[in-house]
Amino acid sequence: MWQQEIKVEYGLILYLVLVNLIGFALMGLDKWKAKHKKWRIAERTLFGIAIAGGSLGAWAGMYVFRHKTRHWYFAVGMPLILAAQAAAAWFMINNTI
Repeated sequence: MWQQEIKVEYGLILYLVLVNLIGFALMGLDKWKAKHKKWRIAERTLFGIAIAGGSLGAWAGMYVFRHKTRHWYFAVGMPLILAAQAAAAWFMINNTI
């Protein structure tokens, strides 16, 4: 029986890629829904995906789709979440035993 061990790092990278793609896509989908007067994605869902690791994708989606950029809590909140996550990642990488 052949088994391949998947390293934790690769799983984490895959997770981050997926959650950022979801964050980006949700911003685009919410913008589309806003233009077509459809039921919108809750702001807590957009922030939730950012907190779950998708802050870079959500922040990029804000500016690519020109969506939520006038709301101060998005314009300030998304970069703050990204900065906190980057600082945490830097700390974890540089303080490993």
